[in-house]
Amino acid sequence: MQTTNETKPPAFKEDTILRKRMDKIKHKIAVISGKGGVGKTLTAVNLAISFANKGHENKVGLLDADLHGPCVPKMLGMEGQKLKVGPVGALPAIGPLGVKVVSMQFLLEGNEVPVVWRGPLKMRAIQQFLSDILWGELDFLFIDLPPGTGDEPLSVLKLLPEMDGVVIVTIPSEVSQNVVEKAITFSRQLNVPVIGIVENMSGFVCPECGTKTHIFKTGGGEKVANAFNVPFLGRIPLDPRVCEASDAGNPFILQYPDSPATKAFQEIVEKIKAFLQEKEK
Repeated sequence: MQTTNETKPPAFKEDTILRKRMDKIKHKIAVISGKGGVGKTLTAVNLAISFANKGHENKVGLLDADLHGPCVPKMLGMEGQKLKVGPVGALPAIGPLGVKVVSMQFLLEGNEVPVVWRGPLKMRAIQQFLSDILWGELDFLFIDLPPGTGDEPLSVLKLLPEMDGVVIVTIPSEVSQNVVEKAITFSRQLNVPVIGIVENMSGFVCPECGTKTHIFKTGGGEKVANAFNVPFLGRIPLDPRVCEASDAGNPFILQYPDSPATKAFQEIVEKIKAFLQEKEK
């Protein structure tokens, strides 16, 4: 797979190959946002680690579908790893708790190398990540999609009509609320259930004294959830250690298991599990 423009995009693989790979995965969940900078990838990474840590070790996959800004490997301490390619497909890289990870970053020669692709090539790459990767039998596959409602989100949701649903990440600001509404409408137009909304950066909790300050207001995510009749999954507070842990490649919930942010992730995990259990009835 090349990372520069080509005159002819690679051919689609047979749909039966993709179906064969995806049929081995019980649950598929996309993490999306209407805009960038709201902590979508942070949420996807820590959700994947949370599920692996809750009885699904070696049974969770994480696809970094943000082709132009892949940062999942950085957050998981997996920089420099490469995908191993065999005769029938490529093997995912293995992260903490056995999480299987695939990212465009594993195919690039360095962190500074950009992916300069138009829509058709991006759509082919997404399909290859789903059909050419030997994901194996998984309980959960989380897909971290780039912000907005463009090529990559559209490709994934079209290729996986059996998607269990999407988790939408926002922050409390009114600007973010406006674009969350677009993300909800986008999902509904594609007949993909909205599992719920996560409000990130919801207040700053001082690690020294525990005082909470609402820097970006609060309640915006819940307000949109109520207005559009979708579940509100919870609020994740700001914590400086989240940034420090991510930059160091350490999953936050493992490094700080007693923090308010980790407890918020755990509550969100339980609500997602409840959604999936109800869906299976």
